[in-house]
Amino acid sequence: MTTCQLCDQSDETGSMLCVGCTKATEVRVQSLPALNRGLAPFLRPAGGVGTGRSGKGGPAPLPVNEDILDLRGPGGIVGVAERWLADVRRDRGHTVATPSGGVDARLQAAVDGLLVNMPWIAVSWPNAGYFAKDIRDLTKSLTSIIAPTPAVSRGQRVGNCPAVDLSGTICGAVLRLAPGEKAIVCPWCTCSYPPYVWAQLKTWVDEDATRAAERGVRPQVVAGTTQ
Repeated sequence: MTTCQLCDQSDETGSMLCVGCTKATEVRVQSLPALNRGLAPFLRPAGGVGTGRSGKGGPAPLPVNEDILDLRGPGGIVGVAERWLADVRRDRGHTVATPSGGVDARLQAAVDGLLVNMPWIAVSWPNAGYFAKDIRDLTKSLTSIIAPTPAVSRGQRVGNCPAVDLSGTICGAVLRLAPGEKAIVCPWCTCSYPPYVWAQLKTWVDEDATRAAERGVRPQVVAGTTQ
């Protein structure tokens, strides 16, 4: 039994990568050409930052987004895939081919080469974990550009937690009612406030805020943020 080099879970097959991480890595490698194409619409800069001067005397916008251009260029996504394939072929004692053709063709060739070698990579290659992590991080980065994950709503702010510990200190952590939740739970002291105590909770929160205002201080916060 060994430990998967990517997820650190025990693997009964004795491989460098477990079955799940092997499949996930294959899918990520396969997705590289599509992700590369997906960057094309982002080549145009979003703003007016640029170099040179426009006809009106101001800075002229760059014709392309340089970061995206680099990712789609010879040293970007295709460069990562080709370098890993070269390492695999070298460690297997195979001839390292010189890439040729356009970027799209080179990327597809590198992807095909990596997929052909995936059984050996997963079972025997000592660098399998580094390879799988690099591919995972690359695809995650590309996906964040093409289809960023929507920000998770923090929920409605209720106030500061009025729970008091044995020393008499008010918790003070910010309470929020997260979307879909049935109870308000303090992220610090874990005190739970179900709906039937919300009226009383508001009273406690207001009383603490009033006392703090009278003293010229905010409620004592032992964790979290009051923003």
